[in-house]
Amino acid sequence: MKIKLFILPLLFLFGIFSAQKSAVTDSISRKKLQAVKKDQSIKIDGILDDEIWKNVPIATNFVERQPNNGRPQADSVKTEVKFLYDDTGLYIAAQMYDPDPSKILKELTERDNIANDDFFGIIINGYNDHQQSLEFIVTAAGVQVDGKLTTENEDMSWNAVWYSAVKINEKGWAVEMKIPFFELRFPKKNVQEFGLNMIRKIKRTNTMYDWNHVDNQKGNYTLYDGVLGGVADIKTPTRLSFTPYFSTYVNNYDGKTETNVNGGMDLKYGINDAFTFDMTLIPDFGQANFDNSILNLTPFEQQFAEQRSFFMEGTELFSKGDMFYSRRVGGSPSRYPVIDEQKETVTEYPAKVKLFNAFKISGRTKKGLGIGIFNGVTEKMEATIQDNETGAIRKEVVEPWTNYNVLVFDQRFGDNSSVTLVNTNTTRSGDFRDANATGLLWSIANKKNTYTYYGNLKGSWVMNDDTKFGNRGTVGVGKFSGKHRFEVNANYVNKDWDINDLGFSTKTNYGNHNIWYGYRILQPSGKLNNMYLNFNLNYYHRLEPFLNQKLIFNHNNSFTNKKFQSFGGGVEFTPYGEKDIYEPRTFGRHLNVPGYFDSWLWFESDSRKKVQYNINVDYYAYDEKGRNQVIPSLYLRYRASDKMKLIWQFNPVFSNNEVGFSGKDSAGTIYMGRRQRNTYENAITGQYTFNEKMTLALAFRHYFSDVTYKQFYTLSNDGSLDPNTAYNPNLNGTYNSWNVDLRYSWWFAPGSQLTLLYRNATSNYLDVSRLKFKNNFDQLFNEPMINNFSLRITYFLDYNRMKNWF
Repeated sequence: MKIKLFILPLLFLFGIFSAQKSAVTDSISRKKLQAVKKDQSIKIDGILDDEIWKNVPIATNFVERQPNNGRPQADSVKTEVKFLYDDTGLYIAAQMYDPDPSKILKELTERDNIANDDFFGIIINGYNDHQQSLEFIVTAAGVQVDGKLTTENEDMSWNAVWYSAVKINEKGWAVEMKIPFFELRFPKKNVQEFGLNMIRKIKRTNTMYDWNHVDNQKGNYTLYDGVLGGVADIKTPTRLSFTPYFSTYVNNYDGKTETNVNGGMDLKYGINDAFTFDMTLIPDFGQANFDNSILNLTPFEQQFAEQRSFFMEGTELFSKGDMFYSRRVGGSPSRYPVIDEQKETVTEYPAKVKLFNAFKISGRTKKGLGIGIFNGVTEKMEATIQDNETGAIRKEVVEPWTNYNVLVFDQRFGDNSSVTLVNTNTTRSGDFRDANATGLLWSIANKKNTYTYYGNLKGSWVMNDDTKFGNRGTVGVGKFSGKHRFEVNANYVNKDWDINDLGFSTKTNYGNHNIWYGYRILQPSGKLNNMYLNFNLNYYHRLEPFLNQKLIFNHNNSFTNKKFQSFGGGVEFTPYGEKDIYEPRTFGRHLNVPGYFDSWLWFESDSRKKVQYNINVDYYAYDEKGRNQVIPSLYLRYRASDKMKLIWQFNPVFSNNEVGFSGKDSAGTIYMGRRQRNTYENAITGQYTFNEKMTLALAFRHYFSDVTYKQFYTLSNDGSLDPNTAYNPNLNGTYNSWNVDLRYSWWFAPGSQLTLLYRNATSNYLDVSRLKFKNNFDQLFNEPMINNFSLRITYFLDYNRMKNWF
C-alpha cells in the first residue's frame, strides 16, 4: 500500500493553542520609535547629509549586552539611528560615534561573513510576536550579512536583496540602508507595528550593544524586541522575482574532456503578505562545495552538510524535529543491480540522482501559525549492465521517478512556546519502496520564560513488500535562566524507527535518561568576562531485549578572560564500561567495550590579533592495556591585511588497539578485529577580498586515514572476544581524499553573482597500510584526477522594476 500523505489527527491542537492569548504581563521594557514617511528621494551612499534626514526621530541610548550586560552605552561611542519609509521599503540612517575613527576595524570578507569588524544591524519582526525576526547587518567594511532569527536558531543561509553603503567620517562611521518591503513579512493592515531591535559591535573592545536591552540571564534574543511604529497606509509591491542562471563546464577526467552548458531559473513569489512560493527549475548545483569524505568504519553512513543553495535558504520550518535531511533529494540511488557476477558486469552506475525540479511554500500567519510545504521531483536513473560473453548491453532502473514531500504546521503562542506537526513522505513509482514519517513536537515556556517543558512523539512507516512501523519519543523539562540551570529528559527509539528515505537516522532500539546541571557567570568578575560549568549524567539501555548499555558522567567548562582569550576543558568516564549494541551489526548482539576516562583541554587566542591560534588536546584512556585514543587539533589563522587572510587546520586522530567489526559468515558467526588507526586531516583556506563585492577564495583539503589489523576474534554471545587465528583476511587499508577549489566571486548587481571556479579532486583506497609519505602521495597522484573549470552567472530580476521596462 502506498501512502501519499499521512497526518496524525492532532491538528485540533493547533486550534486550541492558536486560540490562546498570552496571559503574560509583559515585564520587559520596550522602547518605541516612530518612522517618518519620506516625500523625496534618498541616495544610499552612507553620507547622512540629505535634508530629508533632518527632524526625524532618533533612536539612541543603546545598552551593552557583552561583556557588561545592562551598562548604558557611553556618549563617546553612542549610536544614533533614524527610520524613513515609502511604499517600497524602509530607509535607515545610522551614525556610530567613535573617538578614534582610524581605529575602527573593517576587515573585508565575503558576503554573509563577519571577521575582525565593527558592525551595525537591524533585527525586524513584521508580526511583532517575539518569535521570528529578519537580520540585516552591515560591517564597517561595507559587507552585507543577512539571516533569519528564531527562538531556536539563527539561519544565516537566507539571502535577501537590499541596499547599503558605508562611510568612515569624522564622528566615527555611518551606514545608510534600504530594506525593500518585498523582503519583509507583515500583516495586511493600515497601521503597522513592527518588532525592532538594533545591534552594534565595537570589535577592538569586543563590546556588543543593543537598542532595546537584552537580559542575558533568561530567554532568547527575539524576546527583547522594541517597537517601530509610524508605518501606515503603505501600498506594498508585488513580491515577484526571477533569478535566471547560465552555467558552463569544461571537465577533464582520465584523459577525456567534456563540456556542457546549462540554463535554468529560480522563481520567488509572494502569495500574500505572509506566504512565499520558491521554485527552482532545471537546477544546477555543479559549483556546490565539496564534501568532506572520510574512511568510515562505523555501522552508520556518513552525514554530509547541505551545500546546495536552494536547500539551504529559508528552511527554518523544514528543519523542525530533525526529520528532513535534504541531501536525500538528489542523493544516491536506492537500489544496486542484482547480477550473476560470472555472467554480467555493471559498467555504469549513477553516483547521484538528478533533481528535476523543486518548490517550497513557507510563511506564518498573523496568529502565529507557520506553514511549510516542500516538494521535489527526481528523475529516473538507470544502470548499464554488460553480458560478459556476448557483450550485449541492458539497462536496469536503480531509482525511478520519485516525489518527495514535507509538510509542517508550527503554531507559536506566548512569547516562547510552540506546537509543531511535521510530515515527510517519499513516493517512488513502480515496485520501489515508499516511506512516510510524522512527528508531533511541543515546547512550552512558563510565563516568566525561565522554565521550558518540551517533548515529541514521532512515527515512521516504510512500505516495501509489507509495512514496517517505527516510533520514538522525548519528554523533558529545563530551567534555562539565571546562574543555576538544569535539564532532565528521557528518550526512546524503537528498533524499527527508520526515516532514511527523506530524513537521517542511525542508532535505534535504545532508551536513555539525562540530567544536566549548569552554572553560569555572565557578568565580568575578577579576571574573567564569563564562566560556564556543566555537569552531565547519561544512562543508556537497549530496549529489545533489555540490556544495560552504559552510564556516562561528563563535566566540561569554558572561561573567557579580560584579554578575550577563551579556554576550558573537561572529563568524561564510563565507570562500568559499555555494551555496544551497534558494532556487531546484528540484532540482539553486543560487544563489551572497556570503560574509559577521557580528559581534554583547549585554548583559543584573541581573534582580534593578526595571528590567531586555537589548540585542543583530547585523550581517551581505556581500562585495557595499550588501548587509547589521542585527538589533538590545531587552528592557525594569519590575517595579512584587511583584504587577505590564510587559515590552516590540522586534525589528526590516533587510535591504538581499538576493536571493530571485521566480518560475518553464512553461519552467523561475527568476527571482530583489533586495529591501529591513524588519521591526518589538513585543510587550508585562503581569501583575498578586493572589495565588499569581489573575492578570490581558496579551499584545500587532504584527508588520509590508514588502518592496520593486528588480531582477529570471534564474538561470543556474552559480548566477550575469543581469539581466532583461522580467520585472517586482509582488511588493512589506506584512504586518501584530495580536494582543491579556487573560486572567484563577484556580486555585480543586487542579488546577481558571477562565479568562476577551478576544481581539482581525486581519491583512492588501497588494501595496504603504513605506506611511507612519498609512496602514499605517489599512489594518490597516479589516480585519475578531476580538473574542472566552470562559469556560473545568476541575475536577479524584480517584477516591479521589470514592468517599467515596457
